[in-house]
Amino acid sequence: MTSVPRHTALVIALSLLSACGDKAAAPSAPPPATVAVLTVHPGTVTLSSELPGRTEASRIAEVRARTAGIVLQRVYQEGGDVKAGQVLFRIDPAQFQASYDSAQAAVGKAEANLAQADLKVKRYKPLLAAQAVSQQEYDDAVTAQKQAAADLATARAARTNAGLTLGYATVTAPISGRVSRALVTEGALVGQGEATPMATVQQLDPIYVTITQSSTDVLKLQRALAEGKLKSAGKDQARVTLVTEDGQVYPQPGKLLFSDVSVDQSTGTVSMRAEFPNPNKVLLPGMYVRARLEEAVNNAAITVPQQAIVRTNEGSTVLIVGPDNKVISQNVVANANDGNNWVVSSGLKGGERIVVEGFQKAKPGAVVNPQPWQGPVGETPAAAPAPVAAK
Repeated sequence: MTSVPRHTALVIALSLLSACGDKAAAPSAPPPATVAVLTVHPGTVTLSSELPGRTEASRIAEVRARTAGIVLQRVYQEGGDVKAGQVLFRIDPAQFQASYDSAQAAVGKAEANLAQADLKVKRYKPLLAAQAVSQQEYDDAVTAQKQAAADLATARAARTNAGLTLGYATVTAPISGRVSRALVTEGALVGQGEATPMATVQQLDPIYVTITQSSTDVLKLQRALAEGKLKSAGKDQARVTLVTEDGQVYPQPGKLLFSDVSVDQSTGTVSMRAEFPNPNKVLLPGMYVRARLEEAVNNAAITVPQQAIVRTNEGSTVLIVGPDNKVISQNVVANANDGNNWVVSSGLKGGERIVVEGFQKAKPGAVVNPQPWQGPVGETPAAAPAPVAAK
């Protein structure tokens, strides 16, 4: 057996230790982080604006006393639905009935006088031909006949007026709708010197929504349409949807009736009115709502999921994965939405791969492993860190 000198064995042991140390000092690099990306492409999007508004009754009628008297009875159910012509109040009709009866009697008297005058003219006419009466007597009879006819017309007009006053004692609903609480009670004197308000009837189906839009936004839209960047949605194609105070979408769409011709000087906004069907009376006058108004069509719009936009104090950005799989931070402008997507008006041209999931792993300048985005579930912008500008 051959023996190894001591100093030779020591050199071999030191060499082995040195090799092991070199291996421990140079660990392998971690693999690139995996992120979910989406390739964006231009497409057709109907642009809409979400505008604040208030609901209003389509028709409002104030029920007032049209004649003076004492209220005898409230007939209707407060807060209920009434039909046009339905009785709401009854005012004491005794005085008006007496006036009508007197006018009716005057008509009867005038009719009798006219009948008598007619008979006298008929008798005098053949007598005038036989010269049994003078021309003066015949002319007086004809004049009396015409006066009796005028008196009858006056009496009938007075009777009509008395009948109207009598009818005003029965207060009816001028329109169909929902009636308010009574503003007067039984025993109250109404119509004395003025038309006393008694109740209000509001038609709730359909219901109006008055919405306002900034005049600046109106000018931008008109300019984009004039330059051909956008195409009009069309009068018959435009739709208006409603979001109620509790955040729920109203199930029935509405239509835009008109836009005001002037700008409110105090607010700088333009008022518009939309009409919505309201068969179940879900919408009540005075409710605050938000109306989504279709305004134009963009045939080359780029949309990205809302979670892909990172918003900071400096603006909005998206993370793009370049051809070499390096992450780039790109500033974008996205002020309009299309459902769960943002419409990017500038910053993207189409064909870019944007990061939708994995913001914590994707840093500008880092190399990543991009994988196709599979679904709508992902990280929200609030959870994503603010991007750092690539050097």
